[in-house]
Amino acid sequence: MAQDKYATMGAAIFADVGGPSNVAKLIHCMTRVRMTIIDEGKVKMAALKKIPGVLGVVQEDTLQVILGPGVVNKVAQAMVDSVGVGLGEPFPTGGHAANKSAVEAVAAETHAAQKAKLKQTWWRAALKHISSIFIPLIPAFVGAGLIAGIAGLMGNMQTAGMIGKDMTEFITVLKVINSGLFAYLNIYVGINAAREFGGTPGLGGIIGGLTLLPGLVAPIPILNIFNGQPLAANQGGIIGVLFSVWIMSMVEKKLHTWIPDSLDIIIVPVTTLLAMGVFTIFLVMPLAGLVSSSLVGGINWVLKIGGAFSGFVLGLFFLPMVMFGLHQILTPIHLEMIKELGSTPLLPILAMAGAGQVGAAIALWVRAHKNKQLTRMIKGALPVGILGVGEPLIYGVTLPLGRPFITACIGGGIGGAVIGAIGNIGAITIGPSGMALIPLIAHNQWLGYVFGLLAAYAGGFVATYFFGVPKSAMVAKNEDGTLVGAGAGDVAVADDADAPVTAGTTQFVAPVQGQLEPLSSVQDDVFSTKMMGDGFAVEPAMGTIVAPVSGTIVSVMDTKHAWTMKSDTGLEIIVHLGLDTVELKGAPFDLSIRNGDHVQFGQQVGLMDLDAIKAAGKGTTVMTIITNMDAVANITPVTPQGIEAGAPTITVTTK
Repeated sequence: MAQDKYATMGAAIFADVGGPSNVAKLIHCMTRVRMTIIDEGKVKMAALKKIPGVLGVVQEDTLQVILGPGVVNKVAQAMVDSVGVGLGEPFPTGGHAANKSAVEAVAAETHAAQKAKLKQTWWRAALKHISSIFIPLIPAFVGAGLIAGIAGLMGNMQTAGMIGKDMTEFITVLKVINSGLFAYLNIYVGINAAREFGGTPGLGGIIGGLTLLPGLVAPIPILNIFNGQPLAANQGGIIGVLFSVWIMSMVEKKLHTWIPDSLDIIIVPVTTLLAMGVFTIFLVMPLAGLVSSSLVGGINWVLKIGGAFSGFVLGLFFLPMVMFGLHQILTPIHLEMIKELGSTPLLPILAMAGAGQVGAAIALWVRAHKNKQLTRMIKGALPVGILGVGEPLIYGVTLPLGRPFITACIGGGIGGAVIGAIGNIGAITIGPSGMALIPLIAHNQWLGYVFGLLAAYAGGFVATYFFGVPKSAMVAKNEDGTLVGAGAGDVAVADDADAPVTAGTTQFVAPVQGQLEPLSSVQDDVFSTKMMGDGFAVEPAMGTIVAPVSGTIVSVMDTKHAWTMKSDTGLEIIVHLGLDTVELKGAPFDLSIRNGDHVQFGQQVGLMDLDAIKAAGKGTTVMTIITNMDAVANITPVTPQGIEAGAPTITVTTK
């Protein structure tokens, strides 16, 4: 892939997030570009998902565009290069140097606008900070951890007589390289934390470094003021550093407002370091040490006592935690466990969630082998999934299909139960999972970890093979998504398009962004009098079109101005784009759906050129109509309001 391709992808991503001026900061992890967005209202989620090479988009603490390993770092670098900043550095606003107060004002305004939508905003903010602090360190964890694994393997081979003593110095060098990260990890975390909390990175590094008690010379100790015992280097660990640097950043910012500019450069750093140094050594280190030891001990106790049950629960629910961003809180816990125990027993269990996805994907490959479009995606995502990079499988295969995601989680639970039952299986670093974690398993317990992987593969395969393959996945399709054997003018319908109406509720979403209105307000008697059925209308403000409900496309009109579909619950639906637009012979419309396609609600299905429709003297109103009203028991009333594409509109109860 040429370098220009990465720059093109980056430019397309910027275009759909409101431009670089709408981005406060950009970083990346192993598979995702993560952007801190200033105004979320400018983000075009559906268009982002449509960009070639984008595997999925997730909105959590940051906006995450999933590109996959190898590609993500190149695209992220191209994006920051085009703006003239580094990864993790603040973006300029409006082409000028960033004005901190202006950015904070916009952020505050955006926060207020989102407050009604998001609950537990403080929790999301905490997860955002943790993510931003540790994600830049993930490549270092992977590199240093694998080097430590190689050193351990060579040490074992030397003990067994498989390699000679002449390799001792090389093994020592590998251990020194690994220690370059873990011996000074508190300093790196302190620097990143200060940058994230708005403090001076150098001061944060000093706060992290002093927890190592670098100037202490035996036998003169510093005593714990609570129990009189000598403080130990690194007492309180990562948790203590995060807390201290958070407080330090607030103290430093407050001092900047109090101290005159002429004295600021001298007074602020000296006062901040003196106050926070004493605070950290005498209060934070003892208390954080107690918290971290209790936390590590408690988790270890749960794993030992709960065994297979604890492993099953953790493996089962880890992927939903990832989807909600809650997994970020585990990073400092992993690191504390590595410090206290030499390894983290949590990571091998949680890695089973990805292995369950692998088993589910293989089952889909077997059951849906006639669907060449799906199997092509699985072939591309499976190798990296086996190596522990699960996002392509999750967002490209199992999650869009629904049921396979659930059965894959069950497979993860089964693998976690095996790991929990065996016990004493830990990882010496964080970052990798899947088979890539094998060389990082502590104390030569890698065989137990492999048994867990195999169990998760088998569990995900069996659960998906028998219970997790939807009919839509087994429809015979070519690689381009067209139905096998369907001619250009044929109306070929998938099996589930003939499914009967099932009793229950169906949630509809807006097919376009704009003003939601009842059908009675449409300037066309056929629609306003509900001759064809009931539903809702949207006067569009943007031309991106998404599916209003999950279901199967029955037919797409040759003029592209309308399509019919059948929901997964059996509702028969017409989506009509504009008024009298049949006369435009498809010119303003670009639909990506074909007869027989299965779509998920909110999935982008096309574009409409609103200016061209208006220039032709036609109305742009988009109508969504349920035609088999005899199957409908109740429809919630339409509340006129501005609405985003993919946002909930009406709820329909079927008989």
